[in-house]
Formats: sequence, structure tokens, C-alpha cells
Amino acid sequence: MDIQELITRPSSEQRKALLNKEVSDVELVNAVYERIDAVEDKIGAYNSLTKELALETAKLVDEKIKNGEELPPLAGIPLALKDNINYKGTYTTASSKILENFVSPYDATASKKLKENLIPVIGKANCDEFAMGSSNENSAFKIVRNPWNLNKVPGGSSGGSAAAIAAGEATISLGSETGGSVRLPASFCGLVGLKPTYGRVSRYGLIAFASSLDQIGPFGRNVEDVALLLNVIAGHDEHDSTSLNVPVPDYVQGLRNDLKGVKVGYIKELCSDGLQSEVAASIQKTLEIYKSLGAEIVEISLPLIKYSVGVYYIIATAEASSNLARFDGVKYGYRTKNPENLYDMYIKTRAEGFGDEVKRRIMLGTYALSSGYYDAYYKKAQQVRRLVKNDFDNAFSKVDVLVSPTCPYTAFDIGSKVQDPLSMYLTDIATITANLAGIPALNVPVGLDSNGMPIGVQLLANSLNETKLLNLAFMLEDVVQFKYDTPSKMLVK
Repeated sequence: MDIQELITRPSSEQRKALLNKEVSDVELVNAVYERIDAVEDKIGAYNSLTKELALETAKLVDEKIKNGEELPPLAGIPLALKDNINYKGTYTTASSKILENFVSPYDATASKKLKENLIPVIGKANCDEFAMGSSNENSAFKIVRNPWNLNKVPGGSSGGSAAAIAAGEATISLGSETGGSVRLPASFCGLVGLKPTYGRVSRYGLIAFASSLDQIGPFGRNVEDVALLLNVIAGHDEHDSTSLNVPVPDYVQGLRNDLKGVKVGYIKELCSDGLQSEVAASIQKTLEIYKSLGAEIVEISLPLIKYSVGVYYIIATAEASSNLARFDGVKYGYRTKNPENLYDMYIKTRAEGFGDEVKRRIMLGTYALSSGYYDAYYKKAQQVRRLVKNDFDNAFSKVDVLVSPTCPYTAFDIGSKVQDPLSMYLTDIATITANLAGIPALNVPVGLDSNGMPIGVQLLANSLNETKLLNLAFMLEDVVQFKYDTPSKMLVK
């Protein structure tokens, strides 16, 4: 197989080529950088590249293969790391001017685990500024474009992490999720993307947006890639007080079970009105596939889901307002030139350093937390959040997994929603509930619409049931046989 073809294949095929010594890891990593040289100016997936560090890791992998040493399953597989996850000695900017020249002095726990597993990090992936956005148009540096159609958005906020894989600029990647920022780009770019249970993966070293919602999650070309990467990053971490101290199963081992006796529910409120016709058809097709595999199909109502967008945007913006107070020009990051006094420095630094969407969310959150409004907004939103979680608990007492669209529509045109924030926020209507409830959810690509854009289906399970979730996704993927390598071939015609 040609090496430029090999870099568009899943990790299992790349690992086989490495272990059979058909290609060295240095050659594999260099081939990825050749692809980046060829297509990155069209895509904008990376804010910075970490070639020297990646090649150091690749040389270590080659040495171990030469000596016949045992290798971790993802050793040598090229990875893109979202630019809000600290990786020592690299720029970590969160795609914001306020952190434009910030070099991370330490590793996030997820980054440390990548190093321990000899996974070469190709670069820091572009994202919406401070992970705030659904389209990756909010980066302070450049817009990310969807490799399937360069006039379309890749989804946000982890758009660079998804686009890098779809364009052949990485094999696997890590993103972060606050309200759908892994699943939505996975849906728009034709990938598998998982938001784990809250606390399943350490948040230590992830630049905080909304701390009760944030979670790091993996992207891959197939379910196995995602299961392998979850094996790497999952687990308890004493540096994160919200990290769950429970055993981590081998997620890959659970991918070959049958569906007899399994109950699959579809969320009535998300599977009815307002869907693009091809998205609605894909849900029906998914349910038919599960039924043919032996699952029982059950209609499930989540009556409080209609309040989730409002609840989410109160909680997320309130926590963002608090978390982003640290960016003040005093400790690190951007500082305005020639301020008149300390107060002037604070105001001008934040006014100049933050983009419009970040400022909008800080103002919304500050208002929700302000004196006289806290009980009416933030406290009330947290109470409704508990009721949303109760809805899910009730649903999972009846079914094993829930199905819904990942998004009511496929990838939209760049620029089409930037002047309408509410329309942009509603893009996340199907994804934010999993973050509010803290449950795992993933996207599986199931086909293309009439414009050739990927359609994603969302699967949700109860807390810590990633094994069940990945197994059902694996069985759906096996039937659908989605052609994930299409965009990377189109880009280098």
C-alpha cells in the first residue's frame, strides 16, 4: 500500500504495517507532514505543528520495533491534539489572542498518557476560541474548513481535531466537549467521536470553559480507534477532584457482543419535527438495522429536553464567566500596551484579547451570577438540570441505549449562522443533554446527504456504560460500512 494511502487508514492497518516493518514510524509521521504541506492551507486544522517532538516519539517506536519490544496498541499512530489541552513545551492557545504566545510549562494528564503510550502528537488542532462555538468560525487565527466541502463548517468547537483526520492530516485526535464539541464535528466530518462519562477522563491540564460540563474525548476513523484511545486516556487522576476512582475496562474487548435482549430507545422529542429529511431517514434506517440484529426498539419520551438549551447556556456561560476571570493580563498571556493604570489594563487587555463570542458568553454568565439574579437563573438552571438527569435515569431503567440525531441537519455553509447566535446555539440541541446529565454519548457516521455531506447518528448510554455504547456503535458501523477516507482522497486528486 502506498504510504499516502496508508495515512488515511485506521490505526489497526497502520500498526500492522509498522510491526511488519513495511514502513517505519518516522516514514509514517513524515508522510503525515507531507500531507499537511499539501492540504493544510485549504483546511486550517492546525494552529501549530510539533514536528520535532513527533519525530522523537517516532524514532523511539522504531527502536522498540527493531529490538522486538512490546508496544502499546496505539504506539506510533499520528494524533492531533486540541489546542486547549496542555502539552509541555508547545503553544497552548485555546485559539485565542489572549493566549497567542503561551507555551505550556506542564503536561495535561491526557497528554502525559499519550507520551506514556508513545503516541506522536503531530500538532495543536485549531478550535473555536476557548471551545466556545459550534462551527469553528470563532478561532482568533483562522476558520477551519470541512474536508468534505471546503465551503462548509466542520462543526465546533473541536473542528480542527475532526478536520485533521478527515483530511488525512492525523489518524486519531483528542478534542474536548462542553455541549457537543466532539460529537458535532464528528457528525459533520464523517467520524466516530465520543464524549465519555463526566469524570471518566481527567480534566487536569484542559483549559476550563465550564467545569461541570467539560470532558476530553477521542475521535477516530472507526469505533475501534475510539475505543483504543479511550483505553489510553481513561482513569482516575488525583490532580482532578471530579475524576472517578473506578476501574477502567478494556473497551476494545467489548466490541464483539450480540444484541439479543438489548433494548434500544429512540428519543421522541429529538426524532420528530425540524429534522432535515435525510437525517430523519437515517434515524429510521439505524433503528431498522438494530431491529434486524435482534434488538427491541422502544419509543422514549424525555419531556424536559425542551428546556435543555436554556439551562445549558445559563450554566455554561456562568461557569465560563468565573473560569475566564483568570485571563487579566497580570499572570500570563496577552497584556495591552501602555495602560494608564491597573483598572485600565484589565479592561483593555480583556477587550483586546477576547473575541466577540467569548465576550458575549462572559457577559451572559456574569449577568446570570449577579446579585439579585443568581437564584432566578443559575440556581434555577441547576435545579432543572437535575430534572433532566432524572429523565435520563428513568429512560435507562427501560432501555440500554438511546438513539437520536447528533444534529438536526448536516454541515452548513461557512458564514451562514454567524450573525444569528440563537440559531447557532440551537445546533447543539441534541448534544447538550448528555453534558448536562454527565452521561456518555457518541456519534456514528451512517451515510451522506444529497449534497455528499456526512450524516451522524447519536447513541447515548447511562453513566460509565461506554463499553455498551461502543459495542452498539461497532455493530451499527459493521452494517453501514461508511467510507470515511473519501474526503482525504478528494483533496489530493
